[in-house]
Amino acid sequence: MSLEREQYCPVCDDERVFYRAASTMMHLGEKTKWRCPDCDYGFVTIGEDVDSSASA
Repeated sequence: MSLEREQYCPVCDDERVFYRAASTMMHLGEKTKWRCPDCDYGFVTIGEDVDSSASA
């Protein structure tokens, strides 16, 4: 998996490059924490299916 990901940041209100802050394997897939370096907004993805940024 990549160490960075382009994603919309709701705090910065613009597209930003998020950096992988941490990851671990679990029974659902790889859980990855992503952080915006400009404002420290973060979200979590699990595998390809779960993305907590949609709930923000």
